[in-house]
Amino acid sequence: MQRRPLLALASLGLLMATLSALPARADDRVFPPEARRGRMTPGYFPDITLDGKARRLSPAARIFNQDNLVEVPAALRGRDIVVNYTQNADGDIDRVWLLTAEEARQKPPQR
Repeated sequence: MQRRPLLALASLGLLMATLSALPARADDRVFPPEARRGRMTPGYFPDITLDGKARRLSPAARIFNQDNLVEVPAALRGRDIVVNYTQNADGDIDRVWLLTAEEARQKPPQR
């Protein structure tokens, strides 16, 4: 008879762990205040073109897709992808967020 409350508690814990592991909705994304807006064309890692200028991704760069999941640079296709990005102290791009159409219509982050 003691198993049912324990089973219910274990099920609840499993459900909470599963829900916390799901990615956040893309419209819930919050960008850091130092983020900038640009248009990116991927090249061969670590090279990218950002607003028509040759730039480099940092060795630990993270690229987040529209679902806020990490993308590898080699998987990116297209040109003039609207992104928000940050750069490190060396001037390399360290974080990139591929924007949804709704996010691209919003006002860019302040510099």
